[in-house]
Amino acid sequence: MSRKRVTSQDVADLAGVSRTTVSFVLNDVKGLNISAQTRQRVRNAAESLNYIPDATAQALASRRAKAIGLVMTRSPHHIASDAFLPQIIGGLMEVIKDNKLRLLIEYVEVEHQDRAYLELARAKHIDGMLLLTPRIDDIGLKKLEQVDIPTVLMGHLDGSNLHSVDVDNQLAAQQGVQYLLDLGHTQIACISNAPPSYAASPERVRGYKNALIASDITPTDDLVRYADFDPESGYVQMKSLLESGNKFSAVFVASDNVAMGVKAALREAGLRIPEDISLVGFDDIPWAQYADPPLTTVHLQAQELARRACLVLMDLLQGKEPDLKRQIVDTHLVVRKSCRKL
Repeated sequence: MSRKRVTSQDVADLAGVSRTTVSFVLNDVKGLNISAQTRQRVRNAAESLNYIPDATAQALASRRAKAIGLVMTRSPHHIASDAFLPQIIGGLMEVIKDNKLRLLIEYVEVEHQDRAYLELARAKHIDGMLLLTPRIDDIGLKKLEQVDIPTVLMGHLDGSNLHSVDVDNQLAAQQGVQYLLDLGHTQIACISNAPPSYAASPERVRGYKNALIASDITPTDDLVRYADFDPESGYVQMKSLLESGNKFSAVFVASDNVAMGVKAALREAGLRIPEDISLVGFDDIPWAQYADPPLTTVHLQAQELARRACLVLMDLLQGKEPDLKRQIVDTHLVVRKSCRKL
């Protein structure tokens, strides 16, 4: 026979107090006239009975879900193939563990963006949310700004009133392309990290073009392709560039994950890195330093970005206003062996 579940009434009976007092003590409700001795007696009773509070009851008592949501505007397929995501989750867990919260992961389909965030907020399953890779065309975010749930963007949207933590995508991309220019490359292709509807994508392409313009090279859209987060899209877009007949000696790929597919397409075409094509990536995901050859890439501090975004959310949950509406996490170029000098 299974053992009877220990209830808060059992704790109350052993401690000689009411169930309400047990709830207040175990939920650490402040400002009540409960003596330190009574609080300790309740805790001792709960420990001796191995009492595990019911999460739903706790949420009702505290009026908080004690959880935050990581919300992604991407498909399950993209999420499953994203080598960047574990670093984001690792950064969030650093903060969440210290604050005794849970992390719920949700994804929002494009066709449901107009109502999905509000439904999450109204369901009360989370106390606040972090939005990863926001979209420029996301009409649901405007509605989200009008409701009372703390929200932080990991990324940035011009015109949004939401707090954000991001990198300077334009400057970082410009630095990556400048490295290729310094090596003597003048015919440089670009494959973005995502479709242009995602805010970071056009910013990285803009950085690529700015680097060319600063070197008196006129950018051409014939050498620009937009990938879709995963290696497969990088493979497809690299094949498109190769089949276009446009000449290039180097390619800037605005995502290491996408660059995996780019490398496969180049290898299939019989082209070597860096002997035939030089390659610069973006993100510096863990596999980049172990690639063949090791990938030169823009290092994005993914864990730090996530950690700082989560700290901003913690401030908002506590009613504090962060010093900055938008925080920028530094990036830098890591030079390895995927580029050669002309």
